[in-house]
Amino acid sequence: MSTDHTDQNGTGAGASTELRDIAEVPAVEVITTTAVHLMSAAAVKVGLADEGEELKDLDEARKLITALAGLVTAAAPEIGSQHAAPLRDGLRSLQLAFREASTIQDAPGKGPGEKYTGPVN
Repeated sequence: MSTDHTDQNGTGAGASTELRDIAEVPAVEVITTTAVHLMSAAAVKVGLADEGEELKDLDEARKLITALAGLVTAAAPEIGSQHAAPLRDGLRSLQLAFREASTIQDAPGKGPGEKYTGPVN
């Protein structure tokens, strides 16, 4: 019985190579990289990109910021303050930018991610 798995192109161990590669990446790196991707996407959706208003979508930004807040809050004890502090700072900046960009203000504690972080002002 062969253990060689081929991908759709018949090239072989593509999936197992990817698994080996990801297995070598420390959890803190996966977590921080994911957080940075969420931050970048949220920044664009809040209107902080060069294109500003053109790409602004506060409904999407709210979802991204809330997901980021959940990740940062849950991961902070695991990754340590050295890694968590900059993520918290970035999250807070995004929450404040969201509040500034919103025409209808959320009540304190009801803004994106605030159920995880507490009120941001």
